Amino acid sequence: YLIHAPYGGKQARCGTWLALLEAQQAGLIRSIGVSNYGVHHLNELESYIAELEAHNGKGKGGEISVGQWELHPWLARPDIVEWCRKRGVVVQAYCPIVRGQRFEEPVLKGLVEKYKGKTAAQVLLRWSLQKGFVPLPKSVTLSRIEENADIFDFQLADEEMKLLETGEYAPCSWDPTTSDD
Repeated sequence: YLIHAPYGGKQARCGTWLALLEAQQAGLIRSIGVSNYGVHHLNELESYIAELEAHNGKGKGGEISVGQWELHPWLARPDIVEWCRKRGVVVQAYCPIVRGQRFEEPVLKGLVEKYKGKTAAQVLLRWSLQKGFVPLPKSVTLSRIEENADIFDFQLADEEMKLLETGEYAPCSWDPTTSDD
């Protein structure tokens, strides 16, 4: 289970974590994590987990197993990704194909041309996998679902991965990571 967003303030975030932790300890759920948390929210939760462990014993505060964020070359979130990697948190990428809004980008078009038979969506999903993310493409169209899965027969070169490092901050969805709530 994931806490979908950090909205509601510290008390709500901590209370939600505690409720999920209790459900996990009761055997009702396996893993708990967060979605759309900024580094400041992650640090806050990590401190709360430490408080719970100090009070209840080692390992009794829970573990952030997974985190989910909008991630793609135009929103790579290196600070959040680094935070998660240091702690072994699985990083899931939603909107990994940027809702198709960037398929005409020159760098992406060049890679599509190089990898004949591959689409812009496939290149972006490959980028996501090579970054170590678990991409979560969304589609209800069977042909696109099949196409999205056909990304294991090619690999982007290191220099191509670097070409896709835009350094941009361009969400195509909402961005609660910046919330000070």
